Amino acid sequence: MNRIAPAGRVLAVAAAASLALTACGGGGGDTAAQESAAPASSAASSAPAAKGDGTLTLGTVLPQTGSLAFLGPPEFAGVDLAVKEINEAGGVLGKPINVVHTDSGDTSTNIASQSVDKLIAQNADAIIGAASSSVSESIIDKITGAGIVQFSPANTSDKFTTIKDDGLYFRTAPPDKLQGRVLGDVIAADGNDTIGILAMQDSYGSGLADQVTATAEEAGASVVERVDYDPKAADFSADVAKIKAKNPKAIVLIGFEEGAKVIQELVKQGLTADKHKWYMVDGNMSNTNYVKMPKGTMKGVKGTIPGAEAPDAFREKLKEINKDLDDYTYAAESYDAANLIALAAEAAKDDSGRSIASKLPEVSKDGEKCKSFKECVDLLKAGKDIDYDGVSGPVEFDDNGDPQVATIGVYQYGDDNKYPSKALEYRTGKIAG
Repeated sequence: MNRIAPAGRVLAVAAAASLALTACGGGGGDTAAQESAAPASSAASSAPAAKGDGTLTLGTVLPQTGSLAFLGPPEFAGVDLAVKEINEAGGVLGKPINVVHTDSGDTSTNIASQSVDKLIAQNADAIIGAASSSVSESIIDKITGAGIVQFSPANTSDKFTTIKDDGLYFRTAPPDKLQGRVLGDVIAADGNDTIGILAMQDSYGSGLADQVTATAEEAGASVVERVDYDPKAADFSADVAKIKAKNPKAIVLIGFEEGAKVIQELVKQGLTADKHKWYMVDGNMSNTNYVKMPKGTMKGVKGTIPGAEAPDAFREKLKEINKDLDDYTYAAESYDAANLIALAAEAAKDDSGRSIASKLPEVSKDGEKCKSFKECVDLLKAGKDIDYDGVSGPVEFDDNGDPQVATIGVYQYGDDNKYPSKALEYRTGKIAG
């Protein structure tokens, strides 16, 4: 589905804020290999790298099942589009990329760990995933311990800025402190002086809730109730009742797919979006989870998603990969991750994980600007330094593998319980850390 912006103005706001931050959310089938289709800085660059086998094997551990399954199709499509273009341009080191797609599931299963075992056995050099921050935490030691690059298109937990990763972890999604700050600003700017927060109980939910609280309170609002809930709970009535007792003007929902059940309980207890302003985040912003709810249930609800505005041409290319695609969240970040990994291998003239990690910061900044794999790889072959600027933004990795500059979009749901592909506004911030 091609979504069209609402009739109102689409604001392209670049509110460049220098944010002193120390650091989310949290397609292809689980098939055989497919062709064509701690501080992170010093360890990878200083350790001697074992040479690769000459063929870049790219694995994915992305959600086909579980609480973030709705994010899987756009992420797989982003990776597959990049691989298609890379292989059409001659591949990496003169050979087509070898791709293996696997499922990440969620933290209620051991699927992600089993997927990583499969990818290690198939000699993966880099793994894109997971989407969930908690899932990535559960597999990062296994991936980086094997000398493989882990590159998430969607992890936003602040923990990854300082997590022990041997210099092998990177992400195109920005840390939650930026998203939390933007959402807190939006809530306060909408005139809400009392706020209730329902946040899933994990590093993603708690981190975002903390930052939203800090930002909103700096602006003069008050968080009158915060409930950190168990996302696996069968019933959320008691959690919602705590919010209802404080009658806040705004209700912030921070979670994943279980957010649909939380919303049903909010409606049941009379805390509807036309009486209280609801706000959401990337983990529960979906165009599939709420469409079966009564028309207008989500009308007016605002939410934030990291990432710059994706061009229409990019969305059309994604639809060629997956004609049923109706959500584009983290597609650009996944596309950029695959391109950056491929360019780093070319720059290193080697496909091993450590060689790739040593060149990822280099190909993301301080060189000649380029915006596609072919354009960039031609510059590399001409002996020039490159600065890949992606669809998701300029990227530019810092020493921790975090993007130094990021954009957050603010979206609003319509009467059809969907949000448009273009945001109400985009806020770009420099992340200093």
